[in-house]
Amino acid sequence: MFIKTMPTVLAILPEGFEEIEAVTPIDLLRRAGVEVTTAALADDTPVTGRTGITVRADTTLARVAGNTYDLLFLPGGPGVKHLRADPRVAALVKAQAAAGRWLAAICAAPTVLNDAGLLAGRRHTAHFSVAAELPARLADERVVIDGKIITSRGAGTALDFGLALVGQLISPEKSREIHASICA
Repeated sequence: MFIKTMPTVLAILPEGFEEIEAVTPIDLLRRAGVEVTTAALADDTPVTGRTGITVRADTTLARVAGNTYDLLFLPGGPGVKHLRADPRVAALVKAQAAAGRWLAAICAAPTVLNDAGLLAGRRHTAHFSVAAELPARLADERVVIDGKIITSRGAGTALDFGLALVGQLISPEKSREIHASICA
């Protein structure tokens, strides 16, 4: 008998993450039944976002670094500088891509994918604040999917982004169901 397991997602939360960009997609994925693990980039699970909201992550990146996930999710905000500076994140991004698994980044976080050499020749979007680094970004697109990479612009597109993640990991029907249930 074949038992289908739900997809798994690792969401990495650095200090200074953009709360809307992290919590909204995580919420939508969990509503869809996806197993989402939130991991603090630092060594303690309380992580404070850019507006001072503290979230208790499920674990730390150090504790789950060897695990495999169907999707690696990077929220944006000022904390992206911590994601970019951490060699573990770069290694995870590259391993995820090499294995043909999903990568998702919103706001300034697509720069992490770019640092790993993954956006060259791919359609993508990002926040206008990183336009100089990502001049080929599709500035008018709310969410862009190219292969196994999903990018989005910022806090105002987090709902669209989260629904797109559900649509890709579960099904377009599930995304529409959640869209209706939250009156989006």
